[in-house]
Amino acid sequence: MQTDITYRLILASASPARRALLTGAGIDAEVIVSGVDESVVDAEDASTLCLALARMKARTVAADLPADPGALVLGCDSVLAFGSEIFGKPSSPEEAMKRWSAMRGKSGVLHTGHHLTGLVSGLQAEAVGTTTVHFADVSDAEIEAYVASGEPLQVAGGFTLDGRGGAFVERIEGDPGNVIGLSLPLLRTLLGEMGVPITSLWRN
Repeated sequence: MQTDITYRLILASASPARRALLTGAGIDAEVIVSGVDESVVDAEDASTLCLALARMKARTVAADLPADPGALVLGCDSVLAFGSEIFGKPSSPEEAMKRWSAMRGKSGVLHTGHHLTGLVSGLQAEAVGTTTVHFADVSDAEIEAYVASGEPLQVAGGFTLDGRGGAFVERIEGDPGNVIGLSLPLLRTLLGEMGVPITSLWRN
């Protein structure tokens, strides 16, 4: 890529946590929600599924944007692999209760797919970030209170690391940002593969 291009990052995600991670890292991303129907994508494993969804989000948003050689579209999607099951967002409070009853005191693997596409260059880079999450052995009362807060219904796996759910995660193995929804080290790597230094996205 040329070095005299002014780059801008477009986040194809409605997640405020992902945007906050970028903002904290000095990147003022534009947000354009893809609006894709995630239910149309099926995969046998969590890693393949999250990457396919991230790719679909990024490409859907990119297809509707005017040509700009500096525009980079980032799609992300997170899912939790727990045993042989794949957990996205719980569909109901009842499902969130059931999941937490199964997850407490055990571990799962949070996968976040990242897909980056250059609007004009056509260059693309993608990868999956993987983090092992060890859940605390929380009580029934804690689960009920957490589900009643509404937070688990908004996030993949039914928990967050940067919210109320952080108290219910004993430890992780891997990048914490990946659990929140976006791995900054992985983003740096993907940008590098496209010839774009992450520093070129920092706000002045």
